Amino acid sequence: MKKLNEILKIIIILFFVSFNAALAQYESIDVYLQGKKVTDIKNDGVDLWVATEGNGIYKYAKWKDEWINYSTDNNKIKQDFFYCIEVGPRYIWAGSADGLYIFDKKRERWSKKRFTLGGQFGNWIRSLKFDKNANILWIGRFKYLSQFDLISKKYKDFDLTINKNEKTNSVKSLNIDGDSVLWIGVEAGIHKYQIGDTSFSTKFYDSKNNFFLSEGDQVSVTDMLFEQNNIWFATDEFITAQRPDFNRGGLFRFDRKINWIKFDENSKLNGSGIFSLELTGNFIWTSVYKFDPSVKEIRGKGLNLINRKTLVTKKIENDLIPDTIYSLHFDGENMWLGTNDGLRKINLTNSLLPDFS
Repeated sequence: MKKLNEILKIIIILFFVSFNAALAQYESIDVYLQGKKVTDIKNDGVDLWVATEGNGIYKYAKWKDEWINYSTDNNKIKQDFFYCIEVGPRYIWAGSADGLYIFDKKRERWSKKRFTLGGQFGNWIRSLKFDKNANILWIGRFKYLSQFDLISKKYKDFDLTINKNEKTNSVKSLNIDGDSVLWIGVEAGIHKYQIGDTSFSTKFYDSKNNFFLSEGDQVSVTDMLFEQNNIWFATDEFITAQRPDFNRGGLFRFDRKINWIKFDENSKLNGSGIFSLELTGNFIWTSVYKFDPSVKEIRGKGLNLINRKTLVTKKIENDLIPDTIYSLHFDGENMWLGTNDGLRKINLTNSLLPDFS
């Protein structure tokens, strides 16, 4: 009987330890904008800015815990569908399918810029990157790349087309490596531009000549992260019964020399399509999806962490985190997740992260 009581005590202790651990995980996640489809998140150092598909732009003033919405519902902006957002000291830029929206913080007013080159598709803004050193905004459009010089107040357009392949001129992602290289992810590869080159000549890399392990007919780059010795490239998955190798997807690590490593659903990720990447310490945060060729739909597959030192991969399991996560943003303390059901804030000072090495 004494032995049975001891066993029962151990069971009760284990239950409460497990319960408290689970409770700590739930307490570490805050839910905002539930029911909204969040496509992008940025932080200007003071406020959090959130783009949504269908509900306009939100600003979160953290210092007073206040949300402000700019949408057609309150007549503060004449658009509700946004794909990306970028921040600067004075301006906020948001990309829609109908041009670039610009918010002047000083005047508290939105304006819109439309582009002539490329027609309607040329006004679908899918990626934005502000170069604070050069005071230049880079604008990735469905057709063409554009640049806005904040000093001269002038726009320039660039045709990235290689070998008459229009997908090499369809921008999906932008990021700056250090302070000298702009990487331009397109639907058929990636362009490398040396910042300051007045002739604007780029080097182009696709799934040939051992880049991206020569996998797939094409490679569509959705996001990228930089380490001193490595670059991580996220790619789309898009395959059909007729073209099973069209865009095979995956996350690639390139050592800036010749070596590539690939992560996908065959190597411990939950899916081969990659929405977004973020870096915290030794971890690469990866939001993944799987493309279902039978119905031609994307199915979110949650959030994976990759230890960038050991390359061990784990999935974060939590009922408060939706499977479809379009965007990731780390503000220095919290990881923000833009999902198909609102915004999640994960406090990284608790025990939510799995212990793996």
